[in-house]
Amino acid sequence: MEPKRIREGYLVKRGSVFNTWKPMWVVLLEDGIEFYKKKSDNSPKGMIPLKGSTLTSPCQDFGKRMFVFKITTTKQQDHFFQAAFLEERDAWVRDMKKAIKCIEGGQKFARKSTRRSIRLPETVDLGALYLSMKDTEKGIKELNLEKDKKIFNHCFTGNCVIDWLVSNKSVRNRQEGLMIASSLLNEGYLQPAGELSKNAVDGTAENPFLDNPDAFYYFPDSGFFCEENSSDDDVILKEEFRGVVIKQGCLLKQGHRRKNWKVRKFILREDPAYLHYYDPAGGEDPLGAIHLRGCVVTSVESNPDGRKSEEENLFEIITADEVHYFLQAATAKERTEWIKAIQVASRTGK
Repeated sequence: MEPKRIREGYLVKRGSVFNTWKPMWVVLLEDGIEFYKKKSDNSPKGMIPLKGSTLTSPCQDFGKRMFVFKITTTKQQDHFFQAAFLEERDAWVRDMKKAIKCIEGGQKFARKSTRRSIRLPETVDLGALYLSMKDTEKGIKELNLEKDKKIFNHCFTGNCVIDWLVSNKSVRNRQEGLMIASSLLNEGYLQPAGELSKNAVDGTAENPFLDNPDAFYYFPDSGFFCEENSSDDDVILKEEFRGVVIKQGCLLKQGHRRKNWKVRKFILREDPAYLHYYDPAGGEDPLGAIHLRGCVVTSVESNPDGRKSEEENLFEIITADEVHYFLQAATAKERTEWIKAIQVASRTGK
């Protein structure tokens, strides 16, 4: 019997020879990880055995690269992967750790119910806590804060985090809250914004997190940005990034000139409604942006030239200016999710 496929999707992998980062189609099996240059390839470019391997997450070996994790095999070979966003990285790492544990115990991989006990576990679930903190109604409120003639958008203060943890009964006191907040920071669930909070992270203090109204932090997927004394053009440009991130992930996009398909990381924001796309291998600035206000998005079964497509799960965005974008999702379910999310953003955003 062939090994069971546990999870598959696009991740960015660091090459073992030239050390370049490239998007790969990655398949997690019960006994190993296969990675392909393209989803449609029949033969994998490589395979990583899971037996005896260890995982490091988050892996902070590469400075500004976020959501990286490392797999170290029994032969002490390191393999580095980068996810598109935090929850995606955690899902891959969680399944990989479980697969390794199943191999060690001679068990079959099976997903358990995600229903949690009413009683809190002995060890705090940082992932669940992070999702609660991001809740739009009961979570931490994201604000636009000003300091040293700079405006920090979509962020919050250190003491607000501790206040929320205490009032939410996630911790018993502020000292315990400081420990939990430091763990959230170390795991990448929170990011420092501004010199004060960044210096605390880089310093040798016992707690890298500051319970301080002048220390600013933000969620990694919040659309945070900082602006100084900027021109009117800068303000107009940054207006695109003010919207709340409602969906993100990797898709294939067809180029307008050469008509070739490339993997791109997409971030969907609403109010204003924009779909930005990035090189998943690196780069903080987007390669382009699609203004979604008034757009039409539909699934398609044929290529732009009208011929029946051999590619599956295609969809098309037609902007108000009648620019056509062709995208491809990994599965039919993923395509439906993207179409629905874009439709909602196009109706509610500016």
